[in-house]
Amino acid sequence: MSEPLQMDLPHLDTALFQQPDAQQLFNPARATHAPRFLLLYGSLRERSYSRLAAEEAARILRALGGETRMFNPSGLPLVDDAPADHPKVQELHALTQWAEGMVWCSPERHGAMTGLMKTQIDWIPLSVGAVRPTQGKTLAVMQVSGGSQSFNAVNQMRVLGRWMRMLTIPNQSSVAKAWLEFDEAGRMKPSAYYDRIVDVMEELMKFTLLTRDSAAYLVDRYSERKESADALSQRVNQAAI
Repeated sequence: MSEPLQMDLPHLDTALFQQPDAQQLFNPARATHAPRFLLLYGSLRERSYSRLAAEEAARILRALGGETRMFNPSGLPLVDDAPADHPKVQELHALTQWAEGMVWCSPERHGAMTGLMKTQIDWIPLSVGAVRPTQGKTLAVMQVSGGSQSFNAVNQMRVLGRWMRMLTIPNQSSVAKAWLEFDEAGRMKPSAYYDRIVDVMEELMKFTLLTRDSAAYLVDRYSERKESADALSQRVNQAAI
């Protein structure tokens, strides 16, 4: 018989402090549908290399057994320049809630992700009522560059992914001199850059299958349980007055 835990934590609400639950972590009820992925790209050019790279990523995800949807950001307004019920904003919100994982692929422009990429991410809310559209979902980040290889855009997107409470996978893709990496039909040529995208999509699929059924439990937090308990107590007390 195990010894009871000894805690010297006077500020802890022991009623809300939970030991990890192995059942919820390792043996949750498993979904049987194909993993769902939303892909965002960061350029509206007719020959957008971020879009072409995202399309290659989508093909790989489908070959791995996933379902993919891609958001066309053409017509998406600037944040705060239109109401949240704008049709393109609503489309993005619906796709975000549908997805279990995402791929963000941006060109690097002036040493950063594009404004279009940031606008799409900024329109995704941290919460919609009791639903958090991004929390606990997986994310892979990719970038394309016109010149030498760089990691500025993917590094920035990693920061945003953490801020959106997403499970950003370790691997990433950065395609240098992207204009040399695609043929006239828009398909990516064989290269180490292509192989890396395959690597990233494999990893994204594995992490998504591993975590999607436990996502709500993985991001369940003591502070939020405490906040919810306090709010419930206040409502009960107010009703009793």
